[in-house]
Amino acid sequence: MQGTTVRRTGLGLAVATALTGLLGACTSPAPSDGSGERGPEGRYLTALRSAERATERAGSARVESTTAMGSLMSMRADGALGWDGGMTGTLTITYTGGTVADTMRRLGSASIQARYLPDAYYARMSEKFAERTGGKRWIRYAYEDLEALTGGSGAHFGDQMRGTTPDQSVKLLLASRDVRKVGRETVRGRAATHWSGTVDADDVTDAGLRGQLTDAGVTSETLDVWVDGRDLLVKKVEKARTATGVTTQTAYYTDYGVPVRAQRPPRADTGDFEDLLRERPPSTP
Repeated sequence: MQGTTVRRTGLGLAVATALTGLLGACTSPAPSDGSGERGPEGRYLTALRSAERATERAGSARVESTTAMGSLMSMRADGALGWDGGMTGTLTITYTGGTVADTMRRLGSASIQARYLPDAYYARMSEKFAERTGGKRWIRYAYEDLEALTGGSGAHFGDQMRGTTPDQSVKLLLASRDVRKVGRETVRGRAATHWSGTVDADDVTDAGLRGQLTDAGVTSETLDVWVDGRDLLVKKVEKARTATGVTTQTAYYTDYGVPVRAQRPPRADTGDFEDLLRERPPSTP
């Protein structure tokens, strides 16, 4: 049972941590009163593409998010991420509900530190968990190995992680057939323009994005973004139905351009996720 618990926890963390910034919490787009401008044409496309470019060029930001994935887990995360030259950064992730949170509490802590590097991300576990993994406190998740989560169908999982950046939300919204400008609103004291739309996976022309949605079992999702006067994304809200249930996320972005570092944990203190998958539970008499 010990080996099984470790593997299940590793699998849950792989999904939860990897998808922290990919899909997310939200509500459906606010209903229109008829005064909102509609259609992904002209200045709408221009405005959203300007936001996509400006957010991509910024290279990094502080992130604060909440995520829920059906009965699997709910969590909150905060930290800083960079995307100039590959995903880099550190987040503190606290599991607040669901089966993952229950398991984490039994293993000594419902909170972990996640470090994202261009080739893998690392999760720092509790001391109690480390007792079950030969004393190693970190689990390494190589992006190329994560397709094992879905029996080989997750070929785009690494792309998901490398592409989990604020500009990807804007790019996804550009694929919506019903994108609309909701209006001007205030997000944590900052004036911003609210855009909303529904995205059907079949309508996404970008092969990478379409693959990400397909692998997650997403047929459609609602997406809202708020863009400030510098064309930078300050908030996103997403809702999608996936293979694990309804996935929702709300994320806030601040301090664009902030310096971001993520140090690779010591090898001697790190266990590989792939090894956890290969581990067999001890035989019973």
